[in-house]
Amino acid sequence: MSTTQPGRRERNATEKLRRIRAAAARLFDERGFEGATTQEIAERADVGAGTLFRYAATKGELFLMVFNDRFSTAIDAGDRAAQSEDDPARAVSALVGAVLTHAQHAENSAVYQRELLFGSPTEKFRAEGLAQVARLETLVAARLLAAAPTPDPAAADALQAAAGRAARSVFAVLNLLLVQPLTGVHAESDAAEELRAQVTQIIDGFLASATAAPTR
Repeated sequence: MSTTQPGRRERNATEKLRRIRAAAARLFDERGFEGATTQEIAERADVGAGTLFRYAATKGELFLMVFNDRFSTAIDAGDRAAQSEDDPARAVSALVGAVLTHAQHAENSAVYQRELLFGSPTEKFRAEGLAQVARLETLVAARLLAAAPTPDPAAADALQAAAGRAARSVFAVLNLLLVQPLTGVHAESDAAEELRAQVTQIIDGFLASATAAPTR
């Protein structure tokens, strides 16, 4: 059986995109979002500026392209770590804690949140990033529902909605802790420990309300 091999043009396009991603990642790591320029990224990737903008129309899109990949990788790592945890608080802490661990640059974390949550709806890679947020929240909600008592069928929808709200609360805590180094607020606290404490508080509240709900 024959397989269709990519043509030269497709291979060239794939290779250019690989170089652009790698160059953008290195420069954002070295200089941060504000310090890196699209011209420098194009030069390091050995492509023209016009070619660069065919793949990403703005520096913000380039940034999202790079950090969406890192966000997805962190979620995958957290999901694997959570599999070995039976306690729901420890499982969710492992899941979202991997995102905190993978964040190496507070300024870039803040920019990613800004571009992801408040960027233009027309940005090419924004929808991909928001899909990763939804994936993380879905994984958190699934762990909460697995730990909750089986509800009365009439209360199942309400319990699922409550798990979704708790998952969004967990994500909000994660966002705040990612940018905490830039704010100077609670500078003495350990971000990882604070994440575990707040996640545990959210989950304890969810499970307490779930236990109080009618069950079958």
